[in-house]
Amino acid sequence: MPTDTTRRALLAGAAAWGLFARPASALSAEESTAFIRQLVADIDAVIAAGGSEATMIGKFEQLFLRYADVGIMAQYALGVDGRRATAAQKQAFANAFAGYISRKYGKRFKQFIGGRIEIEGARRIKPGYEIKTTAYLRGESPIEVIFLVSDKSGRGQFFNMFIEGVNLLLTERAEIGAMLDRRGGDIDQMTADLSRAG
Repeated sequence: MPTDTTRRALLAGAAAWGLFARPASALSAEESTAFIRQLVADIDAVIAAGGSEATMIGKFEQLFLRYADVGIMAQYALGVDGRRATAAQKQAFANAFAGYISRKYGKRFKQFIGGRIEIEGARRIKPGYEIKTTAYLRGESPIEVIFLVSDKSGRGQFFNMFIEGVNLLLTERAEIGAMLDRRGGDIDQMTADLSRAG
């Protein structure tokens, strides 16, 4: 009999196709680029304002909720296990996921103090646009950061990121799948763990 992990792996490709086979975006390259430029400006503003780590992470969570398609990202991160989740469980997971991502990646934004992010260009993809940026950090080699942007939700939002070629959503789906396995498939317990992780 296949394990839950094996089932998850076998169905991952089909789930990803269903999730990202989105209608063509009505956004233009210019609008998508302007959207990411504003996101970068808001991140820079949080960093420049300073404050405690908890304060900054709280502000990053607000930005994540504003600029990211949290629903679609959480749906993908939960993967095929979302099929058996109730509406309440899905909402609780999405809320926990937003906080988790903000804590985990918000801590990394401290590396950007004294640095800058430059937008390199936009490329059309089926769901919308891929916006390529380069992060220049003090004392480190430049880092490529790519945002995938779509207006599937009714307005422009990013629904995935690639940091130095690493797919954020694939990485987090693997992490969350492992957390779920440790809890014997219990979505509520995994969500509680996620709300404290990061």
